[in-house]
Amino acid sequence: MSIKTILITGCSTGIGRTTAKYFQGKGWNVVATVRSNPEADTELNALNNTLVTNLDVTKEDTIQSAIAKTIEQFGKIDVLLNNAGYGSYGILEATPEQAIRMQFDVNVIGTLLVTKNVLPYMRKEKDGLIINISSMGGKISFPMGTLYHGSKFAVEGMSEALSFELEAIGVGVKLIEPGMINTNFAETVGAGFNVDPSQTEYTAFAGKVMKGLETANSYHSEPILVAKKIYEAATDGKKQLRYIAGADAEQIITARKQLNDDDYIALIKQNMGL
Repeated sequence: MSIKTILITGCSTGIGRTTAKYFQGKGWNVVATVRSNPEADTELNALNNTLVTNLDVTKEDTIQSAIAKTIEQFGKIDVLLNNAGYGSYGILEATPEQAIRMQFDVNVIGTLLVTKNVLPYMRKEKDGLIINISSMGGKISFPMGTLYHGSKFAVEGMSEALSFELEAIGVGVKLIEPGMINTNFAETVGAGFNVDPSQTEYTAFAGKVMKGLETANSYHSEPILVAKKIYEAATDGKKQLRYIAGADAEQIITARKQLNDDDYIALIKQNMGL
């Protein structure tokens, strides 16, 4: 039985990095991609059967280069994990156009471009699996998350749609929906809130939401929980589309299914002190 190969985007930190190490520990060939300076990552480079290489999901030439190196070294790609992403939170009116475009370039367009460039190799093999990292934020929305939730709702929709056409070539599509995770993702969000102090009408609202999100993040899970859920999705042989990761995600996604729109919105307002 040949060793399977997984290509993972966004391995500098968090879920991507933890997943790369977890799959390597399970005996897989791992292609761990980072945006820059792959040679400087001594930890990942020290792992057996691991290729650390450059891939920026917003630059198609780096996508194609990483895929070519994968095929050259390991011969095939059994699983693609589209993990690279980040969250842009804040007041839409205060958000620069560049920030709006970048959120969707990374989380949505980047996922599509990497997938598009991997598919010819999977189609040739008539086999493969695309796993996209979504979020509980792809099923529910929090205040001030217009960009992030919009991007993750897009990942949910495009993954579901893609699953129909790829079934014809023997390729599967799966979604991972983590809750709050203990990574520097939360720190990045906190440091990057788009607010404009001159727009005073939003001040009280933004303050309450930021405090509410900090409280929500205190219920986070560890990245290894998500890595194990990804491994389950990659190896269970099921045609299951969605996998929830984290007790908070289970709870809130279940609540969203059970509540109508008005009751759900009222619940979020209550939890955020709005």
